[in-house]
Amino acid sequence: MNDLAIYRLQSAEERLVVAKENIDKGHYKDAINRSYYAIFTAIRAILAERNVDFSKHSAVISYFQREFVKTKVFDTRFSKYLTLAFEVRNNCDYADFYVVAKQDAETQCAHAEEFVSEIRRYLENEYGV
Repeated sequence: MNDLAIYRLQSAEERLVVAKENIDKGHYKDAINRSYYAIFTAIRAILAERNVDFSKHSAVISYFQREFVKTKVFDTRFSKYLTLAFEVRNNCDYADFYVVAKQDAETQCAHAEEFVSEIRRYLENEYGV
């Protein structure tokens, strides 16, 4: 695994830690934000191995869907996790008066944890540590 992929994967895992801390503190919107960015950064770790990057979130998401979900490298549930995380994070960050329950934050964090773990497995299997 190249240095940039390792760095991004470590960053994704750090964001998961912060997401959990935010849940414990009752900062549910921030937990959802960090959960989304854990997923997003983990995907960018894969992109680093392919020497690919994009300036827009939508392009990163589209690439992952096309190259990894559609080709069945990753199960379709990860597509659902990613789509939901993106939508909920946007609502949390930009919609006034958007209310987030603790359960929502916990669900997003659990999805992110599973997502990052699966990407770690993929990268280790494909590119080594």
